[in-house]
Amino acid sequence: MRLASTKTAAILCGGLLLAVSVPASAAVDAKLLDMLKANGQITAAQYTELQTELAKDQKEKQIAQQAQQETNEQIAATAKKTDALSSFDQKLAWAAKTQFKGDVRFRQETVKIQGESNNGGRDKDRQRIRARLGAYTEINSQVDTGIRIATGSSDDARSTNQDQDNYFDKKSIWLDLGYIDYHPDQIKNLHVIGGKMLQPWVNMGDVIWDSDINPEGLAVTYKYPLGSSAELFGSLGNYNLKDNVDGDGVQFRHDLRLTSGQLGTRFSVTDNLKMTLGGSVYAYQNDKDSRCTTTTTPCALAVNGNSADNQFRLYEGFAQADIGGLAVPLAFYGQYVKNNDAVTDQDTAWLLGAKSKVFGFNLDYNYRDIQRNAVVGAFTDSDFANGTTGSRGHKLKVSYDIDKNFALGATYFLTKADYASRTQRDANTNTLQLDAEAKF
Repeated sequence: MRLASTKTAAILCGGLLLAVSVPASAAVDAKLLDMLKANGQITAAQYTELQTELAKDQKEKQIAQQAQQETNEQIAATAKKTDALSSFDQKLAWAAKTQFKGDVRFRQETVKIQGESNNGGRDKDRQRIRARLGAYTEINSQVDTGIRIATGSSDDARSTNQDQDNYFDKKSIWLDLGYIDYHPDQIKNLHVIGGKMLQPWVNMGDVIWDSDINPEGLAVTYKYPLGSSAELFGSLGNYNLKDNVDGDGVQFRHDLRLTSGQLGTRFSVTDNLKMTLGGSVYAYQNDKDSRCTTTTTPCALAVNGNSADNQFRLYEGFAQADIGGLAVPLAFYGQYVKNNDAVTDQDTAWLLGAKSKVFGFNLDYNYRDIQRNAVVGAFTDSDFANGTTGSRGHKLKVSYDIDKNFALGATYFLTKADYASRTQRDANTNTLQLDAEAKF
């Protein structure tokens, strides 16, 4: 009897010890409670108390599970949002590496050509507008692209001006640039450019190339540093102007093409004297088969004063001297051009000019003499002598920045031209341009 009582007491004490040893945060086994009560090992009061503890533990467990579920859902939602943002950021990464640049110019232009009538002639007194917008993107560390649109009265490569005329009609927009620029990390300062691009060569004066012309094709440019104060620069290019110009086939050998090459150097003679020297060759293939057969201008190379059967292989030398240490900055520049394939001896052109900045005014003056067949009439400066060869005279340009990215300017062309007037040679051909230009 004593043994049974002792055993019962041990079980009871073990049950109580178990009940007491269960932490409040742990789940209490309901089945164990029922067994302890059925065996009389716990009293009714203890059973009620432990049941209350069990219910409390279960409620706390449910709350904890619910909180954990909410936490997991928040984590999942945050992760999903982060993934979505990451994908969004990746899609918009180009925007962070894209620059938008543009300009708007308003111009008052007066053109007066001796021998032309004021009504129905080539004289002009007009307002013109130019608007350009470009997007330039870094695709990766080795590839850039550029796209630019611009106004223009036509697809003339030499002008993006649009006359303000024709009853407020909408103005045309053209693709002005569209290129890929590959510059490998392994070869610093090497650029391989394909598409419709900015002129890849140094254009010291605008005798050969109007500044608005953007060639189309494939070009390579390179700069090689020679110490801290000198460098070599050069370019090669091949550009297609007209497919199957001779009508004999679609291969490249039947196309009107331009091959260009340029080599030059920049160096410091002294701390206050910097020089640029260089030479270029512009060779046209199949230009003998390029003839005007329509009224479109230009429809061939030999236009705007050139002899109709003229051909072109241009050799150019150019130089510029930048002089510092003076009261005002001063630069002298020039170019000389000879057309080795000209059909006449009127095959040379030259230009000499000077630039400076005085009291905030940017000054640029040059004088040039362009013989009839010295350069390509389709590509020479469209403003000088009304865009014709067989001309000579002065260009004076002055501009002033009246605020950030906003300038006023004036350009005056005082020239003699053999082919600007339809009635006489050596005609006075004068042009005045007044500009207001905003850049962004």
